[in-house]
Amino acid sequence: ILFQNEDYLLVNKPPHISTLEDRNDTINILSEVRMVEADAQVCHRLDKDTSGVLAIARHPEAYRHLSMQFEHRQVKKIYHAVVGGLHRWENVEVNKPILKQNDGTVKISREGKEAQTFFTTLKCYKAHTLVACRPVTGRMHQIRIHLATLQAPIAGDDTYGGSPVLLSALKRDFNLKKGTDEEPLMKRMALHAFSLEFEGLDGRQITAEAPYPKDLKALVKQLENNSR
Repeated sequence: ILFQNEDYLLVNKPPHISTLEDRNDTINILSEVRMVEADAQVCHRLDKDTSGVLAIARHPEAYRHLSMQFEHRQVKKIYHAVVGGLHRWENVEVNKPILKQNDGTVKISREGKEAQTFFTTLKCYKAHTLVACRPVTGRMHQIRIHLATLQAPIAGDDTYGGSPVLLSALKRDFNLKKGTDEEPLMKRMALHAFSLEFEGLDGRQITAEAPYPKDLKALVKQLENNSR
């Protein structure tokens, strides 16, 4: 738990767990929270493999209050992503409509819904970049597809052209044991919901930042160590 009051719970969602009920999973965030908080409602969704700040309303009035802020684009969300290639961006805007496909993916299409994201470089490494992503709208897979249009797919996001990060590509003296396959440094896409800011029912701003989970922290450390 990153923050809690009588209206909201802000949690640091671990990767590999669905936000809502999923036929393929026995565990999800909402059902876990409802064991202790019967009226809880999740105010937005994070992809199963995405970690980070997730806002949960503890009662219907709190849910409505935050839902309206999401609808009017008043919630400030910042995600961190490790992307392929070197990119030096300062508030670069991608404003491209997104169309949901029947197979659970999305594509850029004039027939899609309006989608806007801003990107700023946090750190450049040898062949990767750590980026802050600020989505204004909240379309499915928005950050992932918008980064792909910038030729900067998220590391490990094979759906939209991202490649996994291998230690052998970072370390010159890397030796793989015979008869073994190299595992990627991170076994999911490198996307993390870093911070969330919105107005509480009392009019005060609520802000929470989520520390990186172990896998993302380890990836960034290896990129850091091998870019000197």
